[in-house]
Amino acid sequence: MELSIQANTLDQRFNYDTIRRQIREFVETDIKPRAETIDREGAFPRENLLALAEAGWNSVLIPEQWGGQGLDHVAFAIATEEIAKGCASTSLVYVMHVGAVQTIVLYGNDDQKERWLKPVRQGRIGTYSTSEKASGGHWWYNFSEAARDGEDYIINAEKSFTTSAGQADFYIFQTKSPGAQTPTDVSFFIVDGKLPGINAGVWDALGVRGNHSGPIKYDGVRIRPEDKLGLEGQGREILESGVSPVYLIGLGSTWLGVAEAALESAVDYVKAMVHRDFNKRLADYQVIRQQLAEVKVLIESLKPWQLSLAKQLDALQAQGRQQVELLLPLVEFKIHAAEVANKAAKAALDVTGGYGYKRGIFERLYRDARAGIAMGPSNNIAREWIGKALVGLPLELWYEGGD
Repeated sequence: MELSIQANTLDQRFNYDTIRRQIREFVETDIKPRAETIDREGAFPRENLLALAEAGWNSVLIPEQWGGQGLDHVAFAIATEEIAKGCASTSLVYVMHVGAVQTIVLYGNDDQKERWLKPVRQGRIGTYSTSEKASGGHWWYNFSEAARDGEDYIINAEKSFTTSAGQADFYIFQTKSPGAQTPTDVSFFIVDGKLPGINAGVWDALGVRGNHSGPIKYDGVRIRPEDKLGLEGQGREILESGVSPVYLIGLGSTWLGVAEAALESAVDYVKAMVHRDFNKRLADYQVIRQQLAEVKVLIESLKPWQLSLAKQLDALQAQGRQQVELLLPLVEFKIHAAEVANKAAKAALDVTGGYGYKRGIFERLYRDARAGIAMGPSNNIAREWIGKALVGLPLELWYEGGD
């Protein structure tokens, strides 16, 4: 199914009701039917991603001149939310992919856009590769450091969590610049996933079992200078204004979608399930309606926030301003969305009783939702950022005392 958003005026072209209807129909037929198999087998959702590529959703933020749809962050947030309602694993892979390609859109040169963006519509998958075990949830802080060999760069690093590890066609890779004197002297590279020296580990997790966010090792991987993304040492800016905004609005939208899936599935179940001894549906019990109503209120609190943040990201980008201005509001949105997803999944498990406890959609969504609390920045780390900002303390994201 091709995106039919080709009208002449901006208002028509960015018809968000049309976008939501199209992606919702697509998810129902092409994404949701594979969700249980992906979870049960821990399978990477490649078929889903190829279907997204064929329909144009994987290039939602790429400008038309580079083969994309040229849509905006609102369209991306809507698409992510709807994909997550069908399959959380696919949604997380999608978020990392869109974020990776958007980083090239913002910081790549024309040659890089020609080589790395135009093939995306044919199904090439990108992702971020940033976090390292030594810095844990502080995924922006690296101990690895690139080396020079003539004009080339040599990278050696062990990344602890890389979504689509071993599956992506290219990685947006972050490390300290050669000879870096400070932790903020960071550089980014576009790494071809087929280069020798890249070895992905095993991903076997509680939830989102298809997103393959396992460890990955780069052992003497040679990178040509034309695949350095942005300027050497520009990594902090890329992190704060290229990586974080898309990543965070995408994460929040994913957990919003998971929450909606849990509520919708639970409502359908309690309306259909009848206790024949009293001839009462589960929906006829006040205690069950109260739990569902609480989740509904929480979900509705996220929707205008999601829309507002996405529109602000678009405005900042249009004005050429740094999107880091929205870092803390985006972090707050991610925290709340992850916690709403967990409350929704718990309530769905509660109101469906023994049926919900069996293998199936309710226990799957419960396991998937738990990932939202831990995904970087974890809710604990993120709350510390917010608390420090409230009382006027620096965030201290970068320890300058040396390694």
